[in-house]
Amino acid sequence: MFLKLECVSIHTKDIEKSVRFYKAMGLKENWKIEREREGGQTWTLIGLKFPDEKSSELVLSNHPEITFTEVEILVEDVRLTYKKLKENPEVKWIREPFPTESGHAAVMEAPDENVFVLVGK
Repeated sequence: MFLKLECVSIHTKDIEKSVRFYKAMGLKENWKIEREREGGQTWTLIGLKFPDEKSSELVLSNHPEITFTEVEILVEDVRLTYKKLKENPEVKWIREPFPTESGHAAVMEAPDENVFVLVGK
């Protein structure tokens, strides 16, 4: 079901400073999404590509409440994967499938207590 490590998303308080640093390390900005939170506040996600085109991405986030590292795993179909894994009582669902700009996502806790964001169609 897991196809590849899509990205690792890390929190930053100063997203522009972080972008400058990682660009100096050889990464290139690939995409940028600004999302609105309740209350009209905006937060930003920026995807950075490594020089090795086969590599996963590093994503920067300045979301004020999501201050931990997120590991995103690409699956073919988030809703189908959710349906299959929901049968496993050892998997805990933090967030059921929800739509995103590029498909769907869901957040699960594996039996070893590691948390993964599943992304895909």
